[in-house]
Amino acid sequence: MKIHPVLNVRINPSSLSFEMWKEIPIPFYLSVHLFNVLNPDEVLKGEKPRVEERGPYVYREYRQKQNITFHDNDTVSFLEYRTFEFQPHMSHGSETDYIVMPNVLVLGSSVMMEHKPMSMKLLMSLSFSMFGQRAFLNRTVGEIMWGYSDPLIDLLNKYFPGLMPFKDKFGLFAQLNNSNSGLFNVFTGVKDFSKIHLVDRWNGKTKLNFWNSDQCNMINGTSGQMWAPFMTPDYNLQFYSPEACRSLSFKYEKSGEFKGIPTFRFVAPDTLFANGSVYPPNEGFCPCLESGIQNMSACQLNAPMFLSQPHFFNADPVLVESVTGLHPNKDEHSLFLEVHPVTGIPMNCSVKLQISLYMKSIPGIGQTGKINPVVLPLVWFEERGAMEGQTLSVFYTRLVLMPKLIQYLQYVLNAVGCLFIIITLILVIRNQGTFFLFWSSDKKVSKNSEAIQSYSESLMTPAPNGTVLQEARL
Repeated sequence: MKIHPVLNVRINPSSLSFEMWKEIPIPFYLSVHLFNVLNPDEVLKGEKPRVEERGPYVYREYRQKQNITFHDNDTVSFLEYRTFEFQPHMSHGSETDYIVMPNVLVLGSSVMMEHKPMSMKLLMSLSFSMFGQRAFLNRTVGEIMWGYSDPLIDLLNKYFPGLMPFKDKFGLFAQLNNSNSGLFNVFTGVKDFSKIHLVDRWNGKTKLNFWNSDQCNMINGTSGQMWAPFMTPDYNLQFYSPEACRSLSFKYEKSGEFKGIPTFRFVAPDTLFANGSVYPPNEGFCPCLESGIQNMSACQLNAPMFLSQPHFFNADPVLVESVTGLHPNKDEHSLFLEVHPVTGIPMNCSVKLQISLYMKSIPGIGQTGKINPVVLPLVWFEERGAMEGQTLSVFYTRLVLMPKLIQYLQYVLNAVGCLFIIITLILVIRNQGTFFLFWSSDKKVSKNSEAIQSYSESLMTPAPNGTVLQEARL
């Protein structure tokens, strides 16, 4: 019986990979690197920021799908919840470490007010002063990650409900813990495996409305957990990321192996976060600054946040030169996915992204001082996972070893069959040769017998007068 990859990876309770799809057994880790600002006072005076990278602070990430519902149009919908648990033994530091970072609430909202009337900017500056808000803050890793209480936040939520996406605390990852990334509706591949794992809808939408072009608003690829089987090097690996507010595309780099399992390695193209002038299809993500960073304000309540690869890897060198302490490196800061091409199941992945804040001096808002315009990195993080342990063993046995054994068994059976055919032919040919020999011998004996009999009869018959007898020749 042949084990067919499509039957193994389609989203069906009877498939081998269904439980893996439902609750991913691969251990995922979130590694967070924070940028500690070494000279906040000098930055306020117009000097170049100096930063040092702190961390990583590592969290075990647990994912589980809930509300799984199958539909008649060959799709299934689900919510995937994530929780994070700090791993002290894997981290370089603790959640109680203090980090000096830009005050996103102050500097972000100040840039958003740049073109507002001066009276509004003065009122905002006064409000900041009343609540003791400054351009930089000194908070613990735990507070920066998962949120901290602030009287300004309480005031805004009280008088302007719904203005901010967070209710009581502000943190860079506060909205990720114990939450889901929206309602996904994906194709199961039961009726049409050519659409297997592709996203049909996200939060009921077939396309986004954040960006300025239809192409940039498209929801392409899968939900980022599995892909279609039977990949080739020409395959364009895509997945939709709610956190990035867009679909991400990866290109084939090379073939390899992960613990004995053949893989295709996909990497981010240089144009992933290129601006419209460098890569015209990305024009819809603008307004843009330098190439290599994506403006996220359209999906972040107009806050001047930017997404890029860590340390501005593959970005305009101007971005790196404007901040002291950045060292982009391909080995440390590039992202990749290693996928088993026959099944489309990822074996080893590392997705690395950086969040930065665009900040500058805004006349009328004293807290911004004389800050020169700069895109300042806040944090870069890596989500990584690799198949291991019992899951790897089962995968290798069922989806790699068994098909190989069956394939080899087919070769053996074919060889044995050919051997039997050859032996049969030899026996047939040998039997035909023996029959020919017997037939030839019988024919010769019969001929000689006829000659002897004829000669004997001639002796017994009187010869005519005048006939001379001759010796019989056999």
